[in-house]
Amino acid sequence: MRVLVGGGTGFIGTALSQLLKARGHEVTLVSRQPGPGRITWDELATSGLPRCDAAVNLAGENILNPLRRWNEAFQKERPLSFAVQLKGKNIHSSVQWGYPKAKGGPSWQRARQDQGQPGQTSAVLPAAYYQPSLTAEYDEDSPGGDFDFFSNLVTKWEAAARLPGDSTRQVVVRSGVVLGRGGGAIGHMLLPFRLGLGGPIGSGQQFFPWIHIGDLAGILAHALEASHVQGVLNGVAPASTTTNAEFAQALGTALGRPAFIPLPSAVVQAVFGQERAIMLLEGQKVIPRRTLATGYQYSFPELGAALKEIIA
Repeated sequence: MRVLVGGGTGFIGTALSQLLKARGHEVTLVSRQPGPGRITWDELATSGLPRCDAAVNLAGENILNPLRRWNEAFQKERPLSFAVQLKGKNIHSSVQWGYPKAKGGPSWQRARQDQGQPGQTSAVLPAAYYQPSLTAEYDEDSPGGDFDFFSNLVTKWEAAARLPGDSTRQVVVRSGVVLGRGGGAIGHMLLPFRLGLGGPIGSGQQFFPWIHIGDLAGILAHALEASHVQGVLNGVAPASTTTNAEFAQALGTALGRPAFIPLPSAVVQAVFGQERAIMLLEGQKVIPRRTLATGYQYSFPELGAALKEIIA
């Protein structure tokens, strides 16, 4: 297939692009900078969607960046701008790329009809859609999306990704914390854990839904290649019912270091602010029930093996 990947030069996008190319697909990246095998967001806004069989959106904002001030302007102008106008280029977010909002801009359906192909789309969103709980278990059919800023943000992303009609197969992946080399959550954890200063965040009893980056890329490739896959998939590992304390202990074990020094809730709130701290201090027990039912086979279903591969 010819696959268009927005955010394809990022942590997840690089892994997905490499996997798709290894499977024989042709990949075009949407990037800020021009180059071989790329188009820019400006080109997409002015010229529309290039010829492709499938599109994946991985572009987004790191809302847990401690260097960014969490204020009203950031909330309205950054994360929500991605949900409504991706990259601020007057392009609909998620997979509705290349269709300027200006009057007369081409629609997705027209673009697909011109190409004579049904098309497939996919987008990755955080598992913050589900309400934090120490007892509830969530699968893809569980309610959520309306209890705080982040759940509402995910709801807006999903609404923006939803295309009218049924001629295009659509998939949304609600991802857990992505673990892998060279980026993601592990990159921020390694130094304190290597120094023996790692440990649980807050109480450590909150659930910590996670997924190895190889499996997140694998789920996306599976969704593109398997015509029966559609709707919402939880992009978490089957054994992602791990608590934060258990994760800290497993990471310490993988590094051969103790992991008993907790990061107090007050420090987390001071660094990230009250709203963002919720994502670290509270968690969800998320189950990939529908993902497993599609027939996807995980490469790293267990935390110990996933961390061992990453640390090695």
